[in-house]
Amino acid sequence: MIPRERAYSSRLSSILLVIAATICWSTSGIFINLIIRKSGFSAVGLAFWRDLSTTLALFIGILIINPRLLVVKKKDLPWLISMGAISIGIFHVFWNQAVVMLGASLATVVQCNAPIFVTIMAWFLFGEKITTRKIISIALAAVGTILVSGISSVGDWKIAPIGLLIALGSAITYGSLSLFGKKLSGDYNPWTIMFYIFAFGTLTLFAIQLGKPDPWPAELDFLPLFVGFILVSTILGFGLYTTSLKYLPASVSSITATSEIFFASILAYIFLQERIDLWQIIGSVLIIIGVVLVSLAKDPSIKEY
Repeated sequence: MIPRERAYSSRLSSILLVIAATICWSTSGIFINLIIRKSGFSAVGLAFWRDLSTTLALFIGILIINPRLLVVKKKDLPWLISMGAISIGIFHVFWNQAVVMLGASLATVVQCNAPIFVTIMAWFLFGEKITTRKIISIALAAVGTILVSGISSVGDWKIAPIGLLIALGSAITYGSLSLFGKKLSGDYNPWTIMFYIFAFGTLTLFAIQLGKPDPWPAELDFLPLFVGFILVSTILGFGLYTTSLKYLPASVSSITATSEIFFASILAYIFLQERIDLWQIIGSVLIIIGVVLVSLAKDPSIKEY
């Protein structure tokens, strides 16, 4: 049992890591929209070049800083391969396509229902408790995401079914990041996990495109956006989130990550002129309340947290 004050401090620090990660991730929709407009990449093509560039950057960084971080156990390779293929490769295809079809803010809204999936699976796989606090937090997040989507009446439900299904696929594959990450985070440095999952994600996307990814554009005016996309939305965002999984239950990390919708909506309004109204503001407040609620520990002991 660790001291009460120290447990609270550790938990809140980890919560702040997740929030910092979601701030980085909230820029993703902006970058994707702008990069696709300028480069002509398809959703799958952009996902491939994103993951390949991230893999190379991580590989070079690890070689320079500590090559021993590249060593992993054979028994963990199936987990890393699954995490890379599902949580990175397939997720990025779904996510990019959802942003193109639904817009950055609405795609983020649908994705933010991932905590429901994560909380149930974390209970099944890791024995994490499904508490009243978590249920209320998920309910607030779900209602908040509906409101933030900008749909304030039945007549506004004009969403392409295929776009919604793709966004739901994004939510499920995104949720798997927390589950796989929780399994591996106790044994490896976050940068080790990130390198391998992005490497396997790249191979998955290469296979999906039958070995013929979109060619690199001749015009490079999108390059500053792409560099920001890799450094901020990808390396920094995933690095912070993977680190948080060392100290938080997967369900708590996933619920806290719904704060991304607040930041994504603000950025989409500023940079993409996507609408934001009173209902969206109310929805954002509900999401934030849910995050704050799940962040408060009843019994901050090392056993539970």
